[in-house]
Amino acid sequence: MNGTTSLYSIGGLSARTGVPVRTIRFYSDSGLLPPTNRTPAGYRSYDEAALTRLRTICVLRELDVDLATIGRVLGGDLTVAEVAAVQADATELQIRVLRLRHSVLRHLARRRSTPEETLLVHDLTRLTSDERRRLVTDFLTGLTATTPMAATAAAALRTAVPDLPEDPSDAQLAAWVELAALMGDPDFRARVAHMTLPPADEDALPGVAPHTAAELVRFARQTVTPAIEAHTDPLGEQASAVVETVVSRFATVLERPADPGLRAWMAQQFEQGHDPLVERYWRLVWTVNDWQVLPGHLPFQPWLVTALRGRRADGQPSRRSAR
Repeated sequence: MNGTTSLYSIGGLSARTGVPVRTIRFYSDSGLLPPTNRTPAGYRSYDEAALTRLRTICVLRELDVDLATIGRVLGGDLTVAEVAAVQADATELQIRVLRLRHSVLRHLARRRSTPEETLLVHDLTRLTSDERRRLVTDFLTGLTATTPMAATAAAALRTAVPDLPEDPSDAQLAAWVELAALMGDPDFRARVAHMTLPPADEDALPGVAPHTAAELVRFARQTVTPAIEAHTDPLGEQASAVVETVVSRFATVLERPADPGLRAWMAQQFEQGHDPLVERYWRLVWTVNDWQVLPGHLPFQPWLVTALRGRRADGQPSRRSAR
């Protein structure tokens, strides 16, 4: 360097910026950082403007801007603001991808997934928005084409279709994976296709006067719903008081003993048109769509049927019913 203008060798430039000599030489050879001058021996030297230029290159590279675009910025064809806007959009997309990847990894870790499950989750989460909608549409269209009963069920399911957001939460991702598996399960399709619509309250108890039946069903719903909302296990000890309250009311109004026969009859009536797996489908849809479950909106019948029968899913008596 001389007394009027500071000039730096490649080594001096590296010392000032921390950029490796090899990288500076590459930028110089590619035309991004032309030397300000050359010594008589042919060595490159750079002035303060080149130092600023190098720092600009480094900042843009840290923001993942490619070299060709950096060259256009340095040449005046593009402004930093224009590049920043494009890069911000690209970075937002990368963030969404990383968040989805993070959710997938956490989902797989929690489930201790097998290799086959891992492939399934990977494939389902990589679907585009259009492909996910097509999966739902194909499921509903397939139902419509089977029986009139299935077409009615499909029409009900169309009132709320699952729509996984681009940046799902862990719960939404898990719900979507389970939903997609259900929609592709022939057994579930068959259950939906043969699902009868739940009877109206006044028709839910054959042989009981409509007005009385409606009052009893309404009482059962009001009594059971708080237990469901509190996530009370229908086979647990805390469910006993709830069930006894409902059975006692039915016994009093219907003038029947509160015995196993009444419980079995109640379970049979409340089971009509209420498939627990179909209820699970609706719960998953609400989770995927991030909808708030309104109090009393979920059917109470599956919970009450399980509690009345007092049996686990494997058919064995619960600890409560065995006592």
